[in-house]
Amino acid sequence: MTDVAGNLAAIKGALPPGVELVAVSKFHPAEMIMEAYQAGQRCFGESRVQELLAKESSLPADIRWHFIGHLQTNKVRQIIGRTSLVESVDSERLLNLIDSESRKAGVITRVLMQVHVAKEETKFGFLPDELFSYFKERKFETLTHTHICGIMGMASNTDDGDRVREDFAAIYSLHRRITETVPELRGFDIISMGMSHDWRIAVEEGSNLVRIGSSIFGEREY
Repeated sequence: MTDVAGNLAAIKGALPPGVELVAVSKFHPAEMIMEAYQAGQRCFGESRVQELLAKESSLPADIRWHFIGHLQTNKVRQIIGRTSLVESVDSERLLNLIDSESRKAGVITRVLMQVHVAKEETKFGFLPDELFSYFKERKFETLTHTHICGIMGMASNTDDGDRVREDFAAIYSLHRRITETVPELRGFDIISMGMSHDWRIAVEEGSNLVRIGSSIFGEREY
């Protein structure tokens, strides 16, 4: 039996002030989310649209849902107005679609831009230079119903701690370059990086939002 409340308390006790925790609840049942909720957690992360919608409709209304998976363009309309933050905007096409659907729905959607620094082909996201150019060229000025709140990224899936640290440092450095180049950006202050196995390194390298699942809920039930 997984001690969700105990695991949650241990992680929150270890997180420095100013670092927010997203409890990654994907593939875990609503009952386990309620255990975390009753222990005080309010922010949860899901990676599949249908799973998020099913849980959102059956769980307390004050939960803040973060969408953290690859968002397919044909699923965008379904989650507009249902998320606190879409952490995984990995293309301009997706961003523009989120903006147009948010405009139709009359809501502002908060998002993070996903940057790809890991050494795997399977990861989604903008290359660092692509993302930097997006802001340098001020393409964000065309958005009317989307608020870009910062960036998100993952480190390479490796046991090489130095490599992981380099990846996180690169993400943090990109965020700094963007804010220095476009200093008038407002509310662009989230750096989401770090998961169950590497969040400590991520926090040391500047993360202020960590996504932790298995260390809270145990191994996933696929």
